[in-house]
Amino acid sequence: MAAPGPGEYFSVGSHVSCITCLGQRLQGEVVAFDYPSKMLTLKCAPSSGKPNLSDVVLVNLAYVSDVDVITDRAETPPHLASLNFNKLVNRARAEKEEKLLQAYAVSAGVSVEGQQLFQAIHKTIKDCKWQEKNIIVMDDVVISPPYQVDNCKGKEGSALSHVRKIKAEDPLIDASTIPDNTFAL
Repeated sequence: MAAPGPGEYFSVGSHVSCITCLGQRLQGEVVAFDYPSKMLTLKCAPSSGKPNLSDVVLVNLAYVSDVDVITDRAETPPHLASLNFNKLVNRARAEKEEKLLQAYAVSAGVSVEGQQLFQAIHKTIKDCKWQEKNIIVMDDVVISPPYQVDNCKGKEGSALSHVRKIKAEDPLIDASTIPDNTFAL
C-alpha cells in the first residue's frame, strides 16, 4: 500500500518494510506513526554496524510506493525510554552555534577551502572561531587566506603543529569533496 487509508494505522512495535520513491528499501520496527501528517518513525538496523545502536528513520508515506506489514504487534508495546532533555537541549544549542559559524563564514566571503579547513580543525579542536576571514584556533594560532600551511601563524607548540598537520593532510579541494553541510559561495 502506498499510504494508509482512513482508519488504517501502524501499531507501535510492528515490523514493516517499505520502498521509497528513490527505490530504497527500509525495514524496521514502528516506533511512532502520525496519521494526519502520514509520518512513520522506524527503528532500523544500525548503519554503523554497532549492535547496541539503532538508526531511527522518519518516513513520509507520501513518498513511499509500497508498505508491507511483516509482523503486527498484538500486545501492548513496552514503555518508551526516558529522554535526557538537558542533553537534547545542549546538543541542539551546539548544532545551532555550529551552523551560525558556517553562516558567518559565508557572509564574510570566506572561500570554500577556508570553510572546509575550519570544519576539519573544528572536528578535533572545538576552540575554533572566525575573526573576519581568519581562523583563530585556541587563541594561539591564526590562519589567514589563502589557508595554506605557510599561512598558519602563532606560538610554536602543539596547537600550531596540529593545525599544520591537519592542513598538510588536507586533500586537494574541489567541488566534489564539499560535504553536504558546507555552504558554498
